[in-house]
Amino acid sequence: MPRDNPRHPRFPIPGGPELRARGWRQEALLRLLENVLSVGEDPDNLVVYAALGKAARNWDAHAAIVRTLTEMDEDQTLVIQSGKPVALLRTHAEAPLVIMANCNLVGQWARAEVFYELERKGLICWGGLTAGAWQYIGSQGVIQGTYEIFMRIAEARFGGSLAGRFVLTAGLGGMGGAQPLAGRMAGAAILVVDVDPDRVETRRAIGFLDTVAPDLDSALQLIGEAQAQDRALSVGLVGNAADVYPAIAARGVVPDIVTDQTSAHDLVYGYVPSGMSPADVRRLRVEGQGQLMAAGRASIGRQVRAMLEFRAAGAEVFDNGNLIRTQAREAGVADAFDIPVFTEAYLRPLFCQGIGPFRWMALSGEESDIARIDDLVLELFPDNRIVSNWIRLARAQVPFEGLPARIAWLGHGERTRLALAVNDLVRDGALKGPVAFSRDHLDAGAMAHPNIMTENLRDGSDAIADWPLLDAMVLCASKADLVALHSGGGGYAGYMTSAGVTVVADGTPAAADRLDRSITNDTSLGIVRYADAGYEDARDAADRAGLLRP
Repeated sequence: MPRDNPRHPRFPIPGGPELRARGWRQEALLRLLENVLSVGEDPDNLVVYAALGKAARNWDAHAAIVRTLTEMDEDQTLVIQSGKPVALLRTHAEAPLVIMANCNLVGQWARAEVFYELERKGLICWGGLTAGAWQYIGSQGVIQGTYEIFMRIAEARFGGSLAGRFVLTAGLGGMGGAQPLAGRMAGAAILVVDVDPDRVETRRAIGFLDTVAPDLDSALQLIGEAQAQDRALSVGLVGNAADVYPAIAARGVVPDIVTDQTSAHDLVYGYVPSGMSPADVRRLRVEGQGQLMAAGRASIGRQVRAMLEFRAAGAEVFDNGNLIRTQAREAGVADAFDIPVFTEAYLRPLFCQGIGPFRWMALSGEESDIARIDDLVLELFPDNRIVSNWIRLARAQVPFEGLPARIAWLGHGERTRLALAVNDLVRDGALKGPVAFSRDHLDAGAMAHPNIMTENLRDGSDAIADWPLLDAMVLCASKADLVALHSGGGGYAGYMTSAGVTVVADGTPAAADRLDRSITNDTSLGIVRYADAGYEDARDAADRAGLLRP
């Protein structure tokens, strides 16, 4: 039975043994759609995260998707175009149940103003990365990636520990809200700024923020005391990062790590410029978009100049994937790209090995299923220190939101091994229901984004989007249950292309075959992508895996 959802009472958390669809594959995708709304920021408007990342284009489209998932057979495929179901086609029982494309615009027209006009006309919607593909699992999905970045920095610069280190960042929305808990788990004293007091209070109420400071001086005092004691602490502060960062720099305080995860990618529906409130922004969205965008870029320019000051003073400063450098450069900050992006700076060696953010969701709704899989991960990968440490930390500190779920950075072969073992647990009745496997779109072969994922590739192939397109086609050929192809980014247009996948472990031999082919081929292509770009680590990984590269 579905569970009550205190955060969004109209959107219960799915679960239970009863099926409304004609099979577990269809039921699984239906529950994942329900789940992203149950953990969404604004589900009444179908928004999952980032102001416009939607699960469906409108409520009529949502109703049609739900109806089709409950009525369709396994030899049919539902086709979804930017959140709207457009066809139910007769395919075959081994074909994907759902294929979708979100926010893909033709090159010359892939601009923010074109997207916003099409969105107003109801012709398109932005699926984000995991929102429109029904794979978002709340902040828990982002916490692990943020923690991974912090620990990579700790290993590279601070002797493996962030104890006594000051992390400064901003943004407490659907993505950024993971930062305070991830920082605390990494052992740091972390200060997170957000202009919206409701967001700050939400993160405090669920325990991600230890405390909320009344002003900047109080916040810095709390951080300083925690540093002196090597004590992990997460502090929230209501304010605009464009004001707070320069104010900290003016005091001569230099954090150890500086980043930002505000909605800098969206200057109309997400970012709040200095001197404005969220209510001011809402009033200007229709008639004052030009004013909003100009004010937003000016604010971001001030903030990034402060970030560059911190960098010059010795701080580890990085772009966390929200296009803040791009906006700052357009605001006249010529050296904005002196700040590195997190993927190139910290994660590329992992991608070369096919290692990335792999996730699984207990469709039963039972936390005990995730606990059993946690045990399984520790059994299967005892020598993987990063994963073992993460699972133990997550068990103790990461709360479940919506369907119980877990995420871990697993690589080529590891993902397949875990998925097949879980499928066996479902088959043997050791779990209370099937499990859905997915991954973040920010994965080795799944994304082309010249300012995030593929910046400064060794062979200069940063802007080539063939790889995620190939990935989506390979996943369809490999029998995945859901395959998504998304574009968007800054202004929700033009900045990236990515592919997403979901495969359901329902305990059957057919599921084992889908899991084996889809997950193995997905990571295989990721390794090949980096091998093709000239990375020796990836070429060695390809050789070890026996991947044929003509």
